[in-house]
Amino acid sequence: MSAPSPKQRLDKWLWQARFFKTRSLSAKLVTGGHVRVNSAKVSKASHGVMAGDVLTFPQARRVRVIRVLALGERRGPASEAQTLYEDLTPEQESVPRAPGAGEKGRPTKRDRRSLVSLRASRLED
Repeated sequence: MSAPSPKQRLDKWLWQARFFKTRSLSAKLVTGGHVRVNSAKVSKASHGVMAGDVLTFPQARRVRVIRVLALGERRGPASEAQTLYEDLTPEQESVPRAPGAGEKGRPTKRDRRSLVSLRASRLED
C-alpha cells in the first residue's frame, strides 16, 4: 500500500505563495466559489491541494492560472514563495481601460470649453 501524498489547505497555500496579503482574504475568495482546482469549482477553504494541481482564480483584474509545484512550510520572502508555483497565465496585451480614459489624464480647461461649444453647436442645429 502506498503512502498518501501530502496535502495542504488551499487557503493556507494561496497565502504562503503570497497571492493574498492575509489568509482570511484567501479563505474569502475560496468560500465565495471563485477558485477552481483542476477545473473543478471549490467552495471550502480546507480543500487539500498537492503538487501538480492547477489552480484558477481571479486576482487584480485578471485571471491567474497556477500549477502547484511544492507545498509551503512557512510564509517566507517572495523569492521563496515563487518556488512554490509555476505561472501558466496567458500573457494579456494590456488591461482594458475605462472608456474615454486617454493617455493625458483629466480634461483641461481648454478641453472643457471646446466640449461645451461643441454641444452648444449641436443643439443649435
